[in-house]
Amino acid sequence: MKADPKEQRRLLDLQSIDTGLAQLAHRRRTLPEHAELETLARELSALEDERIRAQVAVDDLDRDIDRLERDVDQVRTRKSRDESRLTMGSGPARELEALQHELVSLNRRQTELEDAQLELMEQRETAQGVLDGIQERLTATRQRRTDVEGRRDEALAEITKDEEFKTGARQPLAADLPSDLLALYDRIREASGGLGAALLTGGRCGGCRLELSGADRARIRAAAPDEVVRCEECRRIMVRTAESGL
Repeated sequence: MKADPKEQRRLLDLQSIDTGLAQLAHRRRTLPEHAELETLARELSALEDERIRAQVAVDDLDRDIDRLERDVDQVRTRKSRDESRLTMGSGPARELEALQHELVSLNRRQTELEDAQLELMEQRETAQGVLDGIQERLTATRQRRTDVEGRRDEALAEITKDEEFKTGARQPLAADLPSDLLALYDRIREASGGLGAALLTGGRCGGCRLELSGADRARIRAAAPDEVVRCEECRRIMVRTAESGL
């Protein structure tokens, strides 16, 4: 392939832009905020599971406390009725004696229920403390996520701005190059990890960094200035200048 030496040198300018775009794309993919957000997502999921379990524990205790409260109310109601009957003193003596025994049992039952209720209320206070602690951790972690998302968005906006600038600079540069030279460059760049053209400096390929053999140097020296030469090792286009060491 033939191409004016000036056009070949402009490939280096194009390569510089493409390398910059590739670096920006890599930076976009590997922003530390991405990994941090993934970690925070896992933390939030685990905390939400903890919160659900803690809330269930509190709710269960509330139901048990309410049940005991209803039981205590029933005992109190029955006690009040029995006490009223005893106060009135109506009825056979055997029935009044039975009421007195029942009141003793009811008092004992009320004490047992109230003790159990008090114990559950203490457990509920502890469970609520656990739930409140998890809620605080959730709030703090969500705030961290918001902060990281803000940093990520700022970084992505900066990357997008740089990409737009470089893309805008690339378009006219690529448009001025011969279509066949540009097609060859793009094909090599896609096949070789993003580097399609490199400077030949001091007898060394700027693409693979290998020093040319004597035969390769002789071949390139013999090539016309407008001949597009490629490295025998990496097949990239080698752009010749006065510093090529031929």
